[in-house]
Amino acid sequence: MSSFLLLFLVFFPFLAAYFVYPMRRRGREYRNLYVRIIPGVEIFAALLLLFAPGTVVLPQLCGLGLRFEAGSLHTTMAVLAAFLWLMTALPSKEYFADREGVNRYYCAWMMTLGALMGVFLAADFFTLFIFFEIMSFASYVWVAQNENPDALRAGQTYLAVAVFGGMMLLVGLLMLDHLLGSLVFRELPALVAALEDGRRGELLAAGLFCLTGFGAKAGMVPLHIWLPKAHPVAPAPASALLSGILTKSGIFGILIISRYLLFSSVEWNGVLLLSGTVTMVLGAVLALFSVNLKRALACSSMSQIGFILIGVAMQGYLGEDNVLAAWGTVLHMVNHGLIKLVLFVSAGVIYLATHALDLNELRGWGRNKPALKAIFFVGAAAIVGVPGTSGYISKTLLHESIVEYVHHLEDIGRFAAGFQTVEWLFLISGGLTAAYMTKLFAAIFVEKRAEKQRFSAREYMTPATGLAVGLTACLLVVFGLTPWVSMQVIAERSSVFLRAGESHGIFRYFSWVNMQGALISLCIGAAVYLLIVRTVLCRRTAEGTVYLERWPRGLDLEELVYRPAVKGLAFLGAMCARTAAGLGDFLVVAGEKLLYLKAPGIFVPKKNENFGVYARKPKRFLIGETFAFDLTLAGIGLVGALTYIFFTG
Repeated sequence: MSSFLLLFLVFFPFLAAYFVYPMRRRGREYRNLYVRIIPGVEIFAALLLLFAPGTVVLPQLCGLGLRFEAGSLHTTMAVLAAFLWLMTALPSKEYFADREGVNRYYCAWMMTLGALMGVFLAADFFTLFIFFEIMSFASYVWVAQNENPDALRAGQTYLAVAVFGGMMLLVGLLMLDHLLGSLVFRELPALVAALEDGRRGELLAAGLFCLTGFGAKAGMVPLHIWLPKAHPVAPAPASALLSGILTKSGIFGILIISRYLLFSSVEWNGVLLLSGTVTMVLGAVLALFSVNLKRALACSSMSQIGFILIGVAMQGYLGEDNVLAAWGTVLHMVNHGLIKLVLFVSAGVIYLATHALDLNELRGWGRNKPALKAIFFVGAAAIVGVPGTSGYISKTLLHESIVEYVHHLEDIGRFAAGFQTVEWLFLISGGLTAAYMTKLFAAIFVEKRAEKQRFSAREYMTPATGLAVGLTACLLVVFGLTPWVSMQVIAERSSVFLRAGESHGIFRYFSWVNMQGALISLCIGAAVYLLIVRTVLCRRTAEGTVYLERWPRGLDLEELVYRPAVKGLAFLGAMCARTAAGLGDFLVVAGEKLLYLKAPGIFVPKKNENFGVYARKPKRFLIGETFAFDLTLAGIGLVGALTYIFFTG
């Protein structure tokens, strides 16, 4: 039973993707119903997998074979992915009602679901890598879907980061396979334990290559550049999935590297802690300065990934006593997915009604919309970590894991100032989260309505959309009020995969000591909002509050560093090619002079004017002599070779 369910969850969405176009030819309503049924079937199968843990191996497939495993964190992430897909399918009908290229989007949407299932259910790194790359290329369609200049440029950035990250990941996995002889997760701890001490540096290097690949997808600094660019231009349902679950595929890989390969490595945990802290703080600052609704939510996702990375690092520092860090990491992954579904789909509702994302154009639009106001408030409160919401539970666990390690260092007489600094940056970032979410909520639902605001003649939120965001918002509250019977069960079940330590007694989530962290962050948030947002980032006018874009445009890492670097490398490559070509011409001319001294003019190298004959050739001959034609033939050959390897390897 488990073998069938595993293969079904991975390959059924790929098969279903090919029927999107035929269903559309029968009618738009058939297709819209179809794309809601597929994730419904997937979530039913994923829930069945909760009661049927197991493994399945497809030997020799893709050369090395594919391995899948159910249980613990594998199944938790599969259920979460299927749930988010179903919830984003509900509002998609209205969101794409008058848009072009919808069949293409849905086809890529289903393929991405299958690929993501392959990532979360993978039992070895080879299988994970195969589906990780399929996921990256399929989800590119989401970013470039609107086909306007901003979308195409953001898609270019997304694809470049994905390709670079994939190549770094491949290098790391090749190093691991050479070093350990296996990429199967269950076999890795024993192989690492038997590794010679002199080769630990190679293991760390391989881990860092893998971290680059997984971190690029997660949105970790400095490979976060795609996140703030992709979300504002992608359709809102796609943004919810990009932020809520696709980034978790990168975190999933980092968790495996951390727990199965480099759990006790001080250097590795230090890199994770530093990168997580920088990502957490920088994302919060960028979100605070943003005046674009979806960009602010995208930068917020980047910040929350930083919170999760800190949890991953603390698991390593705490060793066998890492239960709080493990629980907090898993639960914040789940919470962040649910929260971003609420916030991004709500942003989609707002965009459909106003066709705007700038806060100055959205100002006051939601004043008389109590349902959406309540739903957005719950999502905002959950991501801030307000007690009574699920976000409070996971953030409290992460915070207490840092506090626990600080106390441990003090008890053994070790220097703890570094981790105390991390703790305060954790609380300050939580305060910045409260400040920018207050800014968004106040601008859209509280401020005086902007003049010449565009209104939609139809109902602003359909019942299907209301069901998606309303149900998810209710889950955030229910989980937050009943952590012992809901979230803790998820954490205990999922942390088996992370080989977390045992819990000692009942964790008192709502004790005064544990609530202090959340209250400190809320106070910091109130101070930042009043002293910075309302004075520096806003200007009061007779028409109402104007939100100012204060972030310097020149501080764009992509435009400042990455694109100039790529252009420089391209120029260097072209210069080397021209030099090599010039050397060839020189050798030809030298050969003519030396070898044909008695017959000058018989051997004459072609000059530039000889290539002018292309203009006089028929088009069908000209196409056959172009570089694009050569690339097409090479691509056909590559596809044929890969197909042969896939079925006969």
